[in-house]
Amino acid sequence: MITYIIIALNCIVSFIGFRDKSFFGKYLFSPYSIQRNKKEWYRIFTHAFLHADYMHLLFNMFTFYSIGLVLELNSFQKNFPQHAEYYFVLLYVGGIMVSAFPGFEKHKNDFGYSAVGASGAVCAVLFSYILIEPTSQLSVFFIPMPAALFGAIFLLVSWYLSKRGGGRIAHDAHFWGGIFGFVFTILLKVSLLPAFFEKIKTFFLL
Repeated sequence: MITYIIIALNCIVSFIGFRDKSFFGKYLFSPYSIQRNKKEWYRIFTHAFLHADYMHLLFNMFTFYSIGLVLELNSFQKNFPQHAEYYFVLLYVGGIMVSAFPGFEKHKNDFGYSAVGASGAVCAVLFSYILIEPTSQLSVFFIPMPAALFGAIFLLVSWYLSKRGGGRIAHDAHFWGGIFGFVFTILLKVSLLPAFFEKIKTFFLL
């Protein structure tokens, strides 16, 4: 199962980074370094398999496991039975790439900026799930709510915090990763969008 392979890769690469600071520095996301040395483009991809610490890794992988396994083995198998695994990999990898580009443009002249973590890809997976299962229950601070409402709040908060700036969390990666996951899944099967609104309409009318 692709979900377990991705989790294993994240754990292996992150554990190496925890122990080897030169490895960590070589593969983290550094827009300034990429801008000045195009050979370091690989950082756009590799940074998503590194994490700042064990809690950062645990949070991302637990979230990914909780949503990714259901999406891969249930939702994608139902909607894309011939290409489920292939599309799931494209969703994850695309989430990494797309969520990194806004940060690159924003910080390409900022020597001190760097980032690590799978959050952009995890958000892509999360919002693909929200599109397909908008009335399933997700929780914010242990408060359950429909997935569609969770997604709307998440995007608004991420957008606001990204505009405000400051802090050590790449909120723009969360926002654009989520947008990518939603749009990418619609492009795979356009009928999922009217079904999304129909499910929400039916849920709230009941």
